[in-house]
Amino acid sequence: MKITRAGATPSNKGPADWFTGAVRIDPLFQTEPGRTQGASVTFEPGARTAWHTHPLGQTLIVTAGAGWVQREGGPVEDITPGDVVWFEPGEKHWHGARATTGMSHIAIQEALDGKVVEWLEQVADEDYRGN
Repeated sequence: MKITRAGATPSNKGPADWFTGAVRIDPLFQTEPGRTQGASVTFEPGARTAWHTHPLGQTLIVTAGAGWVQREGGPVEDITPGDVVWFEPGEKHWHGARATTGMSHIAIQEALDGKVVEWLEQVADEDYRGN
């Protein structure tokens, strides 16, 4: 058994290569020898991820605020606390806060050959503002 105490791991600022706007990442767990990891991610209003994929998919659990998610070719969807979002393996997508409201979620994903995410291009402001 392993207990990781709240605040035991430092918060990180979301890198500009992967995010637009102010984002804080709080690591929650990384199982070893398992391959699952999770983090609490907080997006300030207008903040969002770049387009990306996960080799084994990703689960988001919205914990606060209001946000948007979109998979490539699909509509932008509203998300609010209690919503659970599943992205299929390799599904290109983005997620983040609404333009005027912050949002937090727990992100859970598994590593495949040590890799959990493939970061792609930023979500264009024009596309984001169209929501």
